[in-house]
Amino acid sequence: MPLVDLNQILPQARAEGRAVCAFNVVNCETVTAVLQAAAREQRPVICQVFHRLFDTGKAHYVAALVRHLAEQTNLKIALHLDHGQSLDHVEKAIAYGFTSVMFDGSTLPYDENIKQTSLAVKLAHDAGLTIEGEVGHIPYTENDKTPLPSAKEVLHFAQQTSVDALAAAVGTSHGFYKTIPVIRTELAKEIGEMVSIPLVLHGGSDTPDDKVQQVIVSGFAKLNIATEFMAEYQYALRDQIKANGERFVPVDLLMDPVVDRISELASRKIRLASMSQAVH
Repeated sequence: MPLVDLNQILPQARAEGRAVCAFNVVNCETVTAVLQAAAREQRPVICQVFHRLFDTGKAHYVAALVRHLAEQTNLKIALHLDHGQSLDHVEKAIAYGFTSVMFDGSTLPYDENIKQTSLAVKLAHDAGLTIEGEVGHIPYTENDKTPLPSAKEVLHFAQQTSVDALAAAVGTSHGFYKTIPVIRTELAKEIGEMVSIPLVLHGGSDTPDDKVQQVIVSGFAKLNIATEFMAEYQYALRDQIKANGERFVPVDLLMDPVVDRISELASRKIRLASMSQAVH
């Protein structure tokens, strides 16, 4: 079926106390694995493309690949720009046929983040796309001690920008943790009680499952998985190469077990996010 946007999948997920998984994809294998997992679990899914691929020219053909494969299914699949850093990234996503974008102004001063995100919202909405913002920087290292936003700041940001979904920092970080993370589930609950739009949990990789579920039930209806998914791809490929040694194997055959393995990981994450909880 045709691609969908965030408004066609996230509000329902939030109402049910669930989340939709958003996996970063870069090539045929990663896209195929995500769609196989979504078909197996019969759940909607988001294929998202990191902003770096918009600078290297790869985002255009990844978008075409996602669109083509999505049309062969009856699944609700969204195509999303992840961590867009500029209005140029948003414009490229519009041109490439994305259905949704993220504008990440979280490293800017709060008022400037509102200003720049609002410009991105107008661009996206005028083109018929949904848009995610970010308030309270979600770091790429757990040593980053950027202060977390208050629930009132998150609410004000949502009201001032009119984003369709909002990533709010609650203690997670991108990548693998070196120490046990302190996830502020009470802050997530407070934010969810004040902010009605779907919220987004970044740093879903390596975060303990029980904490993920506690945040999801608070209204975080989009769960981002990037590092863990990409790492599993690398480990699976390494194991395949090692298992075959010096024996030549055509690349498509070499990659089939890799796709199967990362698809299983995607299924586990989808099941985790799809466990319906009592919404408080």
